[in-house]
Amino acid sequence: MWKDKVYRSLIDELSLDITWEEMLEDYIESFQNYCFGFDGLFETLEYIKELNLKLGIITNGFAKFQMNNIRGLKIDSYFDEILISELEGVRKPEIEIFTRAVNRLGIEPHEAIYVGDHPVNDVEASIRAGMIGVWKENKYFDKPSVNCLSIKNLEQLINILESISE
Repeated sequence: MWKDKVYRSLIDELSLDITWEEMLEDYIESFQNYCFGFDGLFETLEYIKELNLKLGIITNGFAKFQMNNIRGLKIDSYFDEILISELEGVRKPEIEIFTRAVNRLGIEPHEAIYVGDHPVNDVEASIRAGMIGVWKENKYFDKPSVNCLSIKNLEQLINILESISE
């Protein structure tokens, strides 16, 4: 649920002296200052770049908010392509957004490894698109229903890349 609905409910329930629009604008502008990546994020991105592999992001959400977060994490410079559903007019788990990503990167789907934490939107969809889907395990979702690789932390992705390159 997008925050505008949450904030409207909070204002009503708590009789707050602020508008939902003000709360939403603050959230959009400030969240980037409080987001943080998984452990090993920079080491993994550096390793991938050292291999001269192309990197892309596919994310569902609003463009301004998502780009603020990507910049807030200080990872935007690592990526060759960033696809945000609002700008693309299509969202995960639709195959089209995965197809656009590999096309823009100039690779074939079977050459792509897609890492995500959502079993359906990320893993199952990327596999349907012809990619190698890797599930970043988490406590919020059950394991994907498809056979896939899984990692508990980003450093394990380095092991996968090393085994594939051999």
